[in-house]
Amino acid sequence: MFINLTEVLTNEDRVISMQTEAQITEASVGGETYAVCDASPVAFVFTNIGRGRAKIEGEAEFTFDAGCDRCLKPVRQKVALSFAREVWAPDTAADPSDYEEQPFMDGFQLNVEDLLISEIVTSWPMKILCKPDCKGICPTCGRDLNTGTCDCDTFVPDPRMAAIKDIFEADKEV
Repeated sequence: MFINLTEVLTNEDRVISMQTEAQITEASVGGETYAVCDASPVAFVFTNIGRGRAKIEGEAEFTFDAGCDRCLKPVRQKVALSFAREVWAPDTAADPSDYEEQPFMDGFQLNVEDLLISEIVTSWPMKILCKPDCKGICPTCGRDLNTGTCDCDTFVPDPRMAAIKDIFEADKEV
């Protein structure tokens, strides 16, 4: 979906508020693709801040189907967006590379999906957990440690002692 910003970019002190439905069905973050299960309408405020320049402010909330990073259980992850971006008309950019820094603009048109995907990627949490104290899965047998413990050997030798261990094992007679 595109929103024409010509009126805001060309008229000083112009402010336009609007709401629009997000037409995003999925987002790719870190090589994974997550399906959108729910999305609130996106509230925009476009404000002229000078000749050929505008400020875009917006808020939205998306809910994605994801998996817990520790135990792999399905999780509903909410991502709340609150953003403010500055854009400028293509004919007023001081440096042509400035215009390349706003890939969500196409001339005087704002590509809403590209802007929202960019904001989702930057707002994505570092870890998605089913609960804050998730214990994950056993690296040996794969049991979910949230449901109980397993009898696997979880001893991890200190790597700094590996050289001493090799000396003792070399002197053993078989």
